[in-house]
Amino acid sequence: MAAAVTVLLDGIASGMLLFVLSVGLSVTLGLMNVVNLAHGAFGMVGGYVCAVLLNRAGVPFVVCLLAATLAAALLGWVLERLLYVRLYGRDHLDQVLFSIGLVFVLGACADWLMGARQQLIQLPEWLSGRVEIAGVGLGRYRIFLILLCGAVAAGLHFGLVRTRFGARLRAAVDDGTVARGMGLPVGRIFSLTFALGSGLAGLGGALGVEVLGLDPNFPLKYLVYFLVVVAVGGANSVAGPFVAAILLGVLDVAGKYWVPQVGAFVIYTAMVALLLLRPDGLLAKARS
Repeated sequence: MAAAVTVLLDGIASGMLLFVLSVGLSVTLGLMNVVNLAHGAFGMVGGYVCAVLLNRAGVPFVVCLLAATLAAALLGWVLERLLYVRLYGRDHLDQVLFSIGLVFVLGACADWLMGARQQLIQLPEWLSGRVEIAGVGLGRYRIFLILLCGAVAAGLHFGLVRTRFGARLRAAVDDGTVARGMGLPVGRIFSLTFALGSGLAGLGGALGVEVLGLDPNFPLKYLVYFLVVVAVGGANSVAGPFVAAILLGVLDVAGKYWVPQVGAFVIYTAMVALLLLRPDGLLAKARS
């Protein structure tokens, strides 16, 4: 029983982390209609910012998370204004080729600046070790991941669904010409949205250094996981990818714990089964 609870907690924490890393891709793909396969590179940038500040400058971990988020968001905003804006309305193949090329460029920069070795961080004492609850050992950092990523998910859902900015974003996506005619700053809305998605990836990358590791191959290594979450959850909402990430995280951890000889094959089997059952996404309305 204790082992099952531990696996469940680790799976939920893994899923929460996967959601924060992936949801920006869901936003840019589903709401902005931009296929940004370089999304994981912003997570890599956030991870390196966190590792450098924490290991070399001794900056508190929470401040490192904030700095990683802001750095990735700023990079996303700059690249969107300089490069991505030229791809709006272009064929998806052009977007795929550009974003994959950007992955290799940023990966090469990371390799040149930081080297190819894995980055390690030392968590603060209040996040290290385990706590005993009802006889079950629970990792403090896993609990922290669940609480923080859960708050991010709730805030993002509220921001995109319940606020004026979310309404303006949906209007700009539905018909940019009409939105501009009504005086909406479509370009600024898209820039802020892209920066938001990039910042969330940076936050996920910083949080994932301890769990996933970090090296210049990070964007390519986990790209398939990001795409699986978006494909299974659907790219038109926040709730869909959230449920998909939690489900896939639990299945992935449980599979690696109880059937380690199968390894990561469990998550791909689950993806195929879920897409066969719900091809439009877990929470999408059934086709008539």
